[in-house]
Amino acid sequence: MTARLNNAQPYALGLFRIVVGLLFACHGAAALFGVLGGAAGTNGGTVPAGTWPFWYAAVIQLVGGVLVLLGLATRVAAFIASGSMAYAYFKVHQPGALWPMENGGEASAMFCWALLLLVFTGSGAFGLDRLFARRSTAQGRTTAEQAPVAA
Repeated sequence: MTARLNNAQPYALGLFRIVVGLLFACHGAAALFGVLGGAAGTNGGTVPAGTWPFWYAAVIQLVGGVLVLLGLATRVAAFIASGSMAYAYFKVHQPGALWPMENGGEASAMFCWALLLLVFTGSGAFGLDRLFARRSTAQGRTTAEQAPVAA
């Protein structure tokens, strides 16, 4: 049983990454473009361009979420996105109350920790990171096989 679970781990991690990336990107798209109900607290509107920190957070959410969703530069994108959610929690939510249930910061806290997990685990299965790594490894072997042998 444990062996089966261990074999399934990259696939479960890949699905986790896809869901987290999709949900994170949806937050950014809502804030930037007013889709999916719009930015929180704007009654379906958007965050004005350039407003600190909300517009920048939305850009990080959209771009970082898409990169995590695709599994492309996953660790770097997840690191930046996780940091932005830590900032959101401690600067925006936590001053209102200590606990996330009291200050509305549950999503920020959960995204922060979920994305931080991806920094350490990588993209798992189904990610473009793995595809490009395999392709570059295969090209490296082909180039090495074609290289002339020094006498």
